[in-house]
Amino acid sequence: MLKNIFYSVLGLFLVMSLSGCILLVAGVAGGAGTAFWLSGKLTSEISAPYEKTVQASKKAIQSLDMEINKETTSSEVTQLRSQYSDGSEVWIDVRPLTASTSKVEIRVGLKGNKEASSTILERIKKYL
Repeated sequence: MLKNIFYSVLGLFLVMSLSGCILLVAGVAGGAGTAFWLSGKLTSEISAPYEKTVQASKKAIQSLDMEINKETTSSEVTQLRSQYSDGSEVWIDVRPLTASTSKVEIRVGLKGNKEASSTILERIKKYL
């Protein structure tokens, strides 16, 4: 009887340990995906108020003959989504930092196209 209890507890312990490993592996895989996602994003601090930077971002997209497919605004960020001339997805996030500065994050494509992102950033600065 004592032997059966011992094996039951041991079996339960092994199952719990195994499930923990599975969660650990899933967590590592998720973390790697996030790091990949962040690696291709161009970030710049702009010396312009938040609303003005959002408007300049919209003008930049339009000046490159792209359309705004989706605009999402919250108290912390405005995200503009579009499509680049080669078909790549474009994400532009504008965040307020202070009353006179904003943070702009640009990603073109899943891996991040730095040249295309730089072109968009220069257009944003042009319209400020």
